[in-house]
Amino acid sequence: MADKEATIYIVDVGSSMGQKRNGRHQTDLEWAMTYVCDKITSTVATGRKTATLGVVGFRTDGTSNELEEEDSFEHISVIQEISQILLPDLSRLRTTIVLSNTDEGDAISAIIIAVSMIVKYCKKLKYHRKIVLITNGLSFIDAEDVTQITSKIKQDNMELVVLGVDFDDLEYGFKEEDKDPTKVRNEAVLKSLVDECDGIFGTLAQAIDELGIPRLKATRPVHSYRGFLNLGDPEQYDSAMAIDVERYPRTKTRPPPSASQFVQRSDRHNVHESTQSSATILQESDGLEANPSGDPNGLTGVRNSRVYQVVDEEAPSGTRDVELDDLAKGYEYGRTAVYISESDLNVTKLETKAVLEILGFIPWSNYERYMSMSVCNVIIAQKANSKAVMALSSIIHALFELDSFAIARLVSKDKKSPELLLLAPSIEIDYECLLDVQIPFAEDVRSYRFPPLDRVITVSGKVLKDHRNLPSEKLHSALSDYVDRMDLSKFGKDDDGNPTEYMAMTDTFSPVLHRIDQAVRWRAVHPTEPIPPPYEILTRFSQAPEDLLIKAKRRLEKLITIAEVKKVPPKAKGRKRNRDTVKPLSGLDVDELLGREKRVKISPENAIPDFKRMLDKAENPSVIQDAAQQLTVIIQIRIKDSFGYNTDGQVIAELSVLREEMTEMEEPKIYNDFMVQLKSRLLAEELGGDRRELWWKIRHNGLGLIEKTTSPQSKITEDEAKKASLIFFETVYLLLMCMQFLSAK
Repeated sequence: MADKEATIYIVDVGSSMGQKRNGRHQTDLEWAMTYVCDKITSTVATGRKTATLGVVGFRTDGTSNELEEEDSFEHISVIQEISQILLPDLSRLRTTIVLSNTDEGDAISAIIIAVSMIVKYCKKLKYHRKIVLITNGLSFIDAEDVTQITSKIKQDNMELVVLGVDFDDLEYGFKEEDKDPTKVRNEAVLKSLVDECDGIFGTLAQAIDELGIPRLKATRPVHSYRGFLNLGDPEQYDSAMAIDVERYPRTKTRPPPSASQFVQRSDRHNVHESTQSSATILQESDGLEANPSGDPNGLTGVRNSRVYQVVDEEAPSGTRDVELDDLAKGYEYGRTAVYISESDLNVTKLETKAVLEILGFIPWSNYERYMSMSVCNVIIAQKANSKAVMALSSIIHALFELDSFAIARLVSKDKKSPELLLLAPSIEIDYECLLDVQIPFAEDVRSYRFPPLDRVITVSGKVLKDHRNLPSEKLHSALSDYVDRMDLSKFGKDDDGNPTEYMAMTDTFSPVLHRIDQAVRWRAVHPTEPIPPPYEILTRFSQAPEDLLIKAKRRLEKLITIAEVKKVPPKAKGRKRNRDTVKPLSGLDVDELLGREKRVKISPENAIPDFKRMLDKAENPSVIQDAAQQLTVIIQIRIKDSFGYNTDGQVIAELSVLREEMTEMEEPKIYNDFMVQLKSRLLAEELGGDRRELWWKIRHNGLGLIEKTTSPQSKITEDEAKKASLIFFETVYLLLMCMQFLSAK
């Protein structure tokens, strides 16, 4: 269980916080609220009732605190009492914390109010108490009674954090020039107060920069086993050893947060509606009145239901619902379902008791790393049991001195399936323990054989060390040099400029986990604004360092030359004319043997297949041009001889095939020239009269000129293609207007 927390944020809302300084596009208050909202959002995301916080504003227009009758506590308002904060409360805080019209109000008095609130709320209970003050230091600060405040903060173990807007911080590397004398004095007063309280004093810029550093969640481990570690059977042998131990996780995979399914509430104002969110149900179960307006989006959780049905011919729908208790379990045996009753099923379960027993020992050298099947756990002696500590320590040192591992059988709970564990000794300065990972049973191991990588074995069994599929010594050497140049182990720099590890594990964070967390926190505070890009700390290791790439460039070029690495050109679209004709294995021409005549003419009744077949056998551009010429003649004949619109579909299909094939054959000019000719003939009504409707269909199907973007061989730009289409329709429109004018006369 996590510790209880009580945090109070003191925010300066004076009129001087409304200015934009040092080239920022935000006011001081907006900049400060970036930090406050991010911190509060992180607390809200935990969902813990014990993570409470409050908000106090000073230099406010009004006064609202428990000491408001005293003059020194004027213009200080308690905006949020200490309590658990939910998302609606955060939205309310963002609208409540606004710029005031005054600069009256004392920061030290605001700290006194915060101390009083924490003492009143926490009483003598165990809490992590924290006060965070954010100000620009441009108002008068009363430094009297600072000693009493310091003693009270230290007495109640409170943590005081002061973050100043443009406060000097030499360690961070910031110093404001031409600073106001009042601000200089206030910085000194606040820094002295923080130093006396052993707190944290810094500039707000550093705090906001550190918001991008992922927050590591501290969790208390929960034991997965608590019992005896047996060496031998204590029930049968007096010489057997049983040690009281506890098992905890050493490492654990953290999954990314999962999204839940919600649906829009059908009646947001009906408290007794059956579709309720989990928050509403929880409130009602605690005896509180449900508040359907608590969810600003009007969403409710989705509840799943499962129905079991069997085939029943006598039922009206052909199926009948059955209860879960009426179902029986069965196992597939071949193509048959074998039914096993509940009583018989218990026979298949092992009657096990919780125990951890050592089965044997193996040398370190006999264990392969790929045998590990789980995350690591740690086994320690029972707390406050000195006899168990000494006994376990003897086993740990024996394993370490003999360079051995122990193989153990674990049953973490009664009637649970056993597991095999590998126990390894771990001896540190301040503690000793056994580390364990799960290893497979014999049935879990699948062995596969692959050909070796350093030699080639022929069919006759001869071993070849020199082969075209094996790397040469030069290639080995070049690759080794390149790997050495790309070494990251000493590429980084520490604070003193000395070489160190570039990509330390402590500085490497999961982009998936923390990017989702960043997006959720941003959307919670800014419902409509676009989500910002990921923090730099999450993406800085996504690519190799530029300096390292430059350093290894010559080695890489040498490696490319020796390995004869060549760039594979992208698969070009439309090389059909250069492809090899598929021939039978016999090498005989079946058409020639059967006396078939090779088609050189395209039939109007089978135009598209004949056209494609002729192109498949094309060996030079003249054949392609001849095939296209035949198809274009057929298209024009269809248009001219059509009755109404009966051949428009065939014309569209043939034009589409012509356009596609000419694009693939890299002959866009043939198609474009034909379309220009077709346009002029349609305009002149040379193809059976008025065919405007057909052209509309051609344009609707996207069968215009082939542009450069479609085929690099084309000389027609996108603008020229659009212009050609528009000119045609403008001409048609003018002709129609002229015809209407003449008919009116």
